[in-house]
Amino acid sequence: MKFFSGFCVDIDKSFFKEYIEDKEFVTAGFSYGAQKAVDYVLNTSKRVDKLQLLSPAFFTYSQKIIELNINAFKKDKNSYIKNFLTKAGINKWKMENGEWRIDEENIQITKCDENDLYKLFTFEWERISKIKDIKIEVFLGEYDKIIALKKARDFFVNYGDVYFIKKANHFLRS
Repeated sequence: MKFFSGFCVDIDKSFFKEYIEDKEFVTAGFSYGAQKAVDYVLNTSKRVDKLQLLSPAFFTYSQKIIELNINAFKKDKNSYIKNFLTKAGINKWKMENGEWRIDEENIQITKCDENDLYKLFTFEWERISKIKDIKIEVFLGEYDKIIALKKARDFFVNYGDVYFIKKANHFLRS
């Protein structure tokens, strides 16, 4: 299995063990990692039978909102990430030895910059239409406060199976 983590974070695929299939020809991605997973599938020569997108980073922000986010990120990256985690539904976390510990599982902060953030907000999801003969599954949390949830659901239903997880946040946890 090929797994891609979200923006500025490194999450082991076991974090989403209830949803992903840990099999040889499966590619999965969480949030920003879902965008990377789509690009991977479109550009790889390796066999992929299934693409699983977990809370794909689907945004409809104006350029002004994107710029405000980028400026806030540049000003204080750690506060920006902390606010993201809180908004995403992670309330129990602390910093230990350079790692952020969340619900007894590690999420590490990875190297990221404002260019990555810009790519996150401006990804062209329409390119998913070029994926052929690969089963696509999309997992969305009912209480996801990060993405444009309704628009994401309406968009992805055209390309694969969409699973709406009741009472779940961006990390697909209740």
